[in-house]
Amino acid sequence: MNQSNQEQLDQLRHSTAHLLAAAVMQLYPNAKRTIGPSIENGFYYDFDFGTDKVSEADLPKIEKVMRKLATTWKDFVKNELSVEAVKDEFKDNQYKIELIDEHSGAGEVLTVYQSGEFRDLCRGGHVEEPNKVLKFFKLLSVAGAYWRGNEKNKMLTRIYGTAFFSQEELDAYVLQQAEAKKRDHRKLGKELELFLLSPSVGAGFPLYMPNGWLLRHTLEDWIISEKQKRGYNFVWTPHVGKSDLYKQSGHWQKYDAMMSPMKIDDEEYVVKPMNCPHHFQIFNETPHSYRDLPLRLAENATVYRYEQAGEVNGLLRVRSLTQDDTHTFVRHSQISEEIDRIIELVKHTYKTFGFTDYKARISVRDPKNPDKYLGTPKVWDDAEKALEDAAKRHDFPYFIGEGEAAFYGPKIDVMVKDALGREWQLTTVQLDFNQPENFDMNYTNEKGEKERPAVLHIAILGSIDRFLAILIEQYAGAFPLWLSPSQVAILPISEHELEYAQSVQKALSAEGIRLSLDESANTLGKKMVNARTWKVPYMAILGKQEVENKTITLKNRAGEQITLTLDECIAKLKQEIISKL
Repeated sequence: MNQSNQEQLDQLRHSTAHLLAAAVMQLYPNAKRTIGPSIENGFYYDFDFGTDKVSEADLPKIEKVMRKLATTWKDFVKNELSVEAVKDEFKDNQYKIELIDEHSGAGEVLTVYQSGEFRDLCRGGHVEEPNKVLKFFKLLSVAGAYWRGNEKNKMLTRIYGTAFFSQEELDAYVLQQAEAKKRDHRKLGKELELFLLSPSVGAGFPLYMPNGWLLRHTLEDWIISEKQKRGYNFVWTPHVGKSDLYKQSGHWQKYDAMMSPMKIDDEEYVVKPMNCPHHFQIFNETPHSYRDLPLRLAENATVYRYEQAGEVNGLLRVRSLTQDDTHTFVRHSQISEEIDRIIELVKHTYKTFGFTDYKARISVRDPKNPDKYLGTPKVWDDAEKALEDAAKRHDFPYFIGEGEAAFYGPKIDVMVKDALGREWQLTTVQLDFNQPENFDMNYTNEKGEKERPAVLHIAILGSIDRFLAILIEQYAGAFPLWLSPSQVAILPISEHELEYAQSVQKALSAEGIRLSLDESANTLGKKMVNARTWKVPYMAILGKQEVENKTITLKNRAGEQITLTLDECIAKLKQEIISKL
């Protein structure tokens, strides 16, 4: 979607948010409305309903009023009013008064938009003929949300909805949402016993159960192996560090997700919100020559960040997240080659997990404000060119995000679409000229002189927890053989095949194949239903004939089956696991 179309869609959705507020005020005249912006997939409006309780069961009623009102809205009329006049109009709504105070100054005018009999404080951005285009919308859900996202404020009721320019687009989105609901990683995580979210442990701190640990461990082993093949050296660092470490890096002053510090031996410590300052200590421990670079330090490490309660979401947004973090120390002349190495790994990763639709945002300087960036213009020119040239060489789809770079260097963020067409940001590659200065990093060049390296902050999967959530939904819990916590369910038809089933179990387990043996007295049909419920890739069915012939009937999720000898079965499974099928 181009920028113009996106702006039109945003205007449509923001206009529909006005329509939602009008319907709510008609049905609940004592409610107090707050804000109603357009968002990525629709819109929302936050309300204080007082003593009234509004749930998703009320959405059809609200939607009906919206449709009736929409036919009477010919336009959005802009009214420019003084601050005093607007305050008088919204004097009974403390939320609007707070917004007015925040966005007004002496002598300024504010805008109130009116459609039909409904008026709302608003900056603008609406459709021109609402009665003609506000037709294809749907209210989706109800949630709690703190006013202004602050836990210290009152909990409001947020109503989510979406809107499109055609019924076909709306139907496609609703269908996608229904499928997404079936694939919801929180639902599947519970059903497949992958992870749990315990109120006793706390919001944002997931616990991985045995099946989830196997899934997570397999993923981590894979990314470690792939990085080691490409010359990355793995390290381990503790979960805490002195506050001074993060003051030196600048995170203490600028990073508002830091958790509260603690005292140890009268010194101040913090649980780490990122790994880079620890890795910098490892780099600085020994002198380095230009021959040592690039030096690649990697760690799958858990960090801790304060996320607001309303934003914590399953594994997608947690307070204890594990990153596949890498810090590569390079000479400026090596940046281009190192970016090539990273992009190759990114493409290999996405292919392995079935992601075929992705693009990169290359974040560069704002040319109008060159003074806000650390480093010389030439260093920036070379770095930005290196990122863009690498994307071109690898045929990697990308676009330029002008002014999106951090003050210490340009970066690449990669957005990936999953099986449902939803876009996720996964890989991040940040080029950093600032921390080598903060931590006095250097190496000796060919002339025996000290030089500063640059640092590449790299996360291929990003947050492993978040990546797992995306994979659970990508595969709808039916993981490929190599990832599946249980790869084979051994199903003896009766107790007469149990001894043979135990020998098959022992043989497959010896080859590292993850499996379960159903020794219950259930019928074969019931055992197969249970295996399908657990989404096991293969069922090894063992009956009288298999016992007599020392064979295994292997049946996959699609219902296809083949009879093999034990050795043939092991060979087939191992080949599929190695091939990542």
